[in-house]
Amino acid sequence: MKPATIDRRTLIAGLAGGALVGCAPRISGLAAPVSGDGRLIETAAFPSRHIGAQRITIWLPPGYDAGRGRYGVLYMHDGQNLFDPTRSGFGKVWAVDKAVTRLTAKRAIDPVIIVGVWNTGKDRYRTYFPQALYEDAPPPLRAEFDRLAGGPVISDAYLRFLVEELKPAIDRDYRTRPDPRRTSIMGSSMGGLISLYAIARHPNVFGNAGCVSTHWPLGDPAKVGPLDAEVAALWRRFVARELAEPRGRRIWFDHGDQTLDAAYGPYQKRIDAQLAELGWREGRDMKTKVYPGTAHEENSWAARMDEVLTWLLAKGD
Repeated sequence: MKPATIDRRTLIAGLAGGALVGCAPRISGLAAPVSGDGRLIETAAFPSRHIGAQRITIWLPPGYDAGRGRYGVLYMHDGQNLFDPTRSGFGKVWAVDKAVTRLTAKRAIDPVIIVGVWNTGKDRYRTYFPQALYEDAPPPLRAEFDRLAGGPVISDAYLRFLVEELKPAIDRDYRTRPDPRRTSIMGSSMGGLISLYAIARHPNVFGNAGCVSTHWPLGDPAKVGPLDAEVAALWRRFVARELAEPRGRRIWFDHGDQTLDAAYGPYQKRIDAQLAELGWREGRDMKTKVYPGTAHEENSWAARMDEVLTWLLAKGD
């Protein structure tokens, strides 16, 4: 089947309309043609009171337009790296639309709508860095975070955008199942961090989080070492304070062992042990998987999407 891609001749780069006070702005943008693998819709500048205008790409699964059913929603970061290699920053993508289509055909999962929020390049680090961790860091470590961020950390504002503005618009303009059990969030590296932060800070919105190749060192692993004591302490306090017991939430964790992922194992083991102490059960509330021989890049994440999504989006009432 022909993959669903954006037709540049029909894409419009206009602002999403609607008032910013009292109601969520409308999703606008001219869709790509319908194909056997779903349909993409894009708006170039979805406005926000909390953060700068965001580029959004929405994927509607096969059958959406012909039916009346309602769908769970998967929110994803780094939206330009999800669907079309020609628009990705690295020439490769997660191909998450293809994974959902395959798994739906096998009846392994129910179909979902995917909402990809593009990163803005230079602001990615400060947008995805959990603000609670930044504020809890000792001054020397915070100074290193400041250097990497290149500006104030704005992840709380980004989450407010997702929760207060984008999700209400998606739930209004599309046939969604808006409850937390059917609302998931996922990203890789720094995107894994902000996904964990989202399910910690907004458990009544996001019921499932996919934390793929999560960047646990927070900074440059070459500088902080394989398991930095201060960073590990930050994480221990964060998990105890922000996550605590599962309360029905489910989190997928994974990492490889090459390139940046080589630094993640010691952190992940400590996170897993602490979550177990807090009552999170492996396989029920959380799942951690190591992929030997895999690196920190989109092709590696695409190769494991079937397994990730089968667990994260497990069918149920």
